[in-house]
Amino acid sequence: MADAHNPTPEEETQPDYSYLSAESMSFMESAKDALTEFDPELGAMRDIPQLLISSEHIVQVCTSLKKDEIFDLELLLCLTCVDYETYFELVYFLQSLSKEQTLVIKCIVQYESPVISSVTPLWPAADWYEREVHDLFGVEFAGHPNMAPLLLYDEFEGYPGRKEFQFNEYQEF
Repeated sequence: MADAHNPTPEEETQPDYSYLSAESMSFMESAKDALTEFDPELGAMRDIPQLLISSEHIVQVCTSLKKDEIFDLELLLCLTCVDYETYFELVYFLQSLSKEQTLVIKCIVQYESPVISSVTPLWPAADWYEREVHDLFGVEFAGHPNMAPLLLYDEFEGYPGRKEFQFNEYQEF
């Protein structure tokens, strides 16, 4: 048995659902059941339920969750990227106003060829989020209507959101 300061490896890999409300837990379980063909893995971001899915299914999963009246996740709150040095994790925060529920969808994208389908046709708000992730991390969003740089200029070299990006020493004038 592990003490409070040294959990066992099994405990470290198990999601902590203690912060989820009964409604959020039920919402997450229902989403998992509705998406069984995509083999989602359950998780929690403190008090927000999450599903980890394969990146190749992002559009189908998001379409299903948005259009199914049980979930009604009609709002994309945020889309961001996390660099784990060997892979990227795309994180989509979805909100149902009618159900008063939030669900996070996560996808792993390979570092060597970072490509995932765009969700801009589902949520126009994804336009700037995807362009920002492209500028900072170099992730390509297949099917995006306009991948013009959002934050950086055209001639900028590299991806400053990546951990490997070397910043020059900053000097204030």
